[in-house]
Amino acid sequence: MKLTKLQIGQIARISSIDDSPFKEKLLEMGCLPGVLVKPILKAPFGDPIAYELEEYTLSMRNKESDTITVKLLDPLFNI
Repeated sequence: MKLTKLQIGQIARISSIDDSPFKEKLLEMGCLPGVLVKPILKAPFGDPIAYELEEYTLSMRNKESDTITVKLLDPLFNI
């Protein structure tokens, strides 16, 4: 599942990042395999979206977050 498909409040774990012009930048910003990610805020027209990663908030455009593959965690973990 792509990161852009998550609904606000759902929690997932990053599985991989596709090869793209954004890959190096995303890795440097902490989007590493195994990191928990949760969408928390969406702009009025849906782009960009603010995500909570571990201990900080990161805002990404859909074209960037669509290169990140995640695995949705059990709904019991959602807050």
